[in-house]
Amino acid sequence: MIRLALLLVVAFGLAACGEKEQVVVYKQGKYQGKPDNRSWENDPLPADFRGGTWTKGDRSSWEESIKKRQLAQHEYRRIYQ
Repeated sequence: MIRLALLLVVAFGLAACGEKEQVVVYKQGKYQGKPDNRSWENDPLPADFRGGTWTKGDRSSWEESIKKRQLAQHEYRRIYQ
């Protein structure tokens, strides 16, 4: 029983030593992440997910959709209207 416990401790100890080093290599002046795009250039979510109603690529319709959503989240307006 003691040998089994000692064997398990040694096995877990060796497994812990096998971790690889995780270091990011940066290239000077290069962004390696996912490129961001403008929010209004994305498609709105489907109505099933209560997505916005903007037209893809139209910044003003996207801003109007955000304003409508913000007003719907305002507690005073939501309760007393």
